Amino acid sequence: MSTSSNPFSDNDLNNDGLHSGGGILHGSVELTKKTTGLESAVESTVAVPQTDDLEDEYAIKPKPFQFLFTWRFWIILVHGQILSLCIVATNTFTTYLTNDGNNIPAFQTLFNYVILNLLFTPYTIYRYGFKKYAKLLVHDGWKFFILSFADVEGNYFVVKAYQYTNLLSAELLDNWAIAVVVVLSILFLKVRYRWNQIAGIVVCIVGMVLVVMGDLLTDKNYPAVDMVKGDLFVILGATCYGVSNTLEEFFVSKRPIYEVLGQMGLFGMIINGVQAAIFERESIKEAQWGGQMAGWFVGYTLAMLVLYCTAPILFRMSSAAFYNLSLLTSDFLGLLIGIKVFGYYVFWLYPVGFVFTVGGMIIYNSIVASWNGEAEKPWLGIDQRDGIVGIGTAKTGPTDPRETDLERDA
Repeated sequence: MSTSSNPFSDNDLNNDGLHSGGGILHGSVELTKKTTGLESAVESTVAVPQTDDLEDEYAIKPKPFQFLFTWRFWIILVHGQILSLCIVATNTFTTYLTNDGNNIPAFQTLFNYVILNLLFTPYTIYRYGFKKYAKLLVHDGWKFFILSFADVEGNYFVVKAYQYTNLLSAELLDNWAIAVVVVLSILFLKVRYRWNQIAGIVVCIVGMVLVVMGDLLTDKNYPAVDMVKGDLFVILGATCYGVSNTLEEFFVSKRPIYEVLGQMGLFGMIINGVQAAIFERESIKEAQWGGQMAGWFVGYTLAMLVLYCTAPILFRMSSAAFYNLSLLTSDFLGLLIGIKVFGYYVFWLYPVGFVFTVGGMIIYNSIVASWNGEAEKPWLGIDQRDGIVGIGTAKTGPTDPRETDLERDA
């Protein structure tokens, strides 16, 4: 990627259609410097007005609420709810496993990291070659280790927390991940949130509180075994989630998705495997193994794979903050599933809370700085020069053509 300190240099202009080789391109017609007097007059009266009249709508800041009518907003909104359904699926299969007497949170997630490693690490080696891949591990391996460690421990501690604290406390404290993402984005990623984004976050959390109140009024809560220990586990797990989401948004904005997922799979497999071997050996031996349990494992793993393989696109098109806001609807969507699966019923506060949450996401995106929304990352510099060209990114073309084959996502 270009390391030029001057974003308005000739090299940058070449990408916009200005060529130093002797001509200016207007559409498909090239006007060269070797012109006659008549041609010069035509160029001065025709070509220049054409340039002035060519307005790029993406250079104009969208008015309030205009972004809500773009394809980009509807993609991130629908995509976020698909990921929320993935969370519902993982929670449902985890409930089945737990109700059957299986308490193996680390082991049940291990297969997800193994498959991610098998899918994306060989492809990364194929694209980079063994020499460059070895350099990647030496120079950047520690960064991906931190990302994977935060992700693994986030999954582990949140699942463990439900064994000690009560449902309401866990649901409320799980929102801590949003606060962690916002703080980390402000401190380290140069993100500056607008008033409508803060308002949208508040409205989403209000919706979540309404859902929790519905759980309380319908007696879905259960007594805590160890409230303090469970709450600490929830806070620790949500903090790890916030760190993991923020780091992943940063990495996928600058690197190919296959590289990031391959590294998460590699280090996540090692960390999760060691953790399961140390803490869950007895639980694995005592698990009720059989065809039914295998089906729950397969369903859980498939839902996790969809979540992990597509979440980076949402991180690129939007942000880690919006990702976490989208997942707040999982409690209401889980209720709809639970009506059929677990015999739940709809209390009136549930749909009201869902409307608040969706309304908060709309408010969050009602005023944006550009037509790309949050896809334009402030840490990537002018014209996203430090970013990568790929699915969901705001950068539309590599600065250096030699980077295309290596850096473009599969």
